[in-house]
Amino acid sequence: MKKLLIFALLLLPVMALTAQERQRPAQPRQPGQAPAQMGQPGQTAEPQQYPARMTPQMTEFFDPPVKVIQPPAQVGMPPSDAIILFDGSDVNKEWEDSRGNPTKWIVQDGSLVCVKGSGVIQTKRKFNDFQLHIEWKAPENVIGSGQGRGNSGVYLQSLYEVQVLDSYDNPTYKQGQAGALYKQYAPLVNVCRKPGEWQSYDIIYTAPRFGNDSTSYFTPPRVTVLQNGVLIQNNVSLRGPTLYVGIPEYSIKKHGAMPLVLQDHGNPVAFRNIWIREL
Repeated sequence: MKKLLIFALLLLPVMALTAQERQRPAQPRQPGQAPAQMGQPGQTAEPQQYPARMTPQMTEFFDPPVKVIQPPAQVGMPPSDAIILFDGSDVNKEWEDSRGNPTKWIVQDGSLVCVKGSGVIQTKRKFNDFQLHIEWKAPENVIGSGQGRGNSGVYLQSLYEVQVLDSYDNPTYKQGQAGALYKQYAPLVNVCRKPGEWQSYDIIYTAPRFGNDSTSYFTPPRVTVLQNGVLIQNNVSLRGPTLYVGIPEYSIKKHGAMPLVLQDHGNPVAFRNIWIREL
């Protein structure tokens, strides 16, 4: 019995040391140190890495799939998801005058031609963000100069004008020449063709957003324009609606989707191949 008691007293320090080892937190592995192997005395398994190690599949997404549309057979023609606003035939299918009546503009040789004094025309549909393609031609017979020569305009959401003007060898103020965001931004370059030759605008438009304040933008309207395939407006931010006289910021009023408008400025400017894609 005496021997058993002595053995028990000698075993107590060993048991205490073992308990301390079990309670001691695992030490982090130092750089270059090999990970602990399972099953080896005095070693614990390496903790799982957090966050998890990235793999290529974590940033590869398949659903929902990207919508498939049919591209046009040639550049400038409408893709399969475009809304055709004028194809050379019936203008009154998609357009009307400012009072909702049939327009007095005429269709001539597949082109939509402005008739002096007939007023603006507007789309029956209303739009927010969009991609617009429109082709136009100033009269071959040059009459007038400056703003009186081949003048019209494409109004985005009825309020924001991309200027149409015969700017081929025709000086005028730069914020009023062809491709200008009228009275706000001059085009980056003058890329106009000669009078009587067809020209194209490709316009990317992001409509404004409004907060609780109905007289200022939360985010302003933004416009990119390519004329004849050349970038002339690079995602510009408009100050407000187009004005001939006045400060654009003072005329801001909250609005939603609005029609496109083509201006009657008294010149027989022709239009064709007008289509739009809602974004």
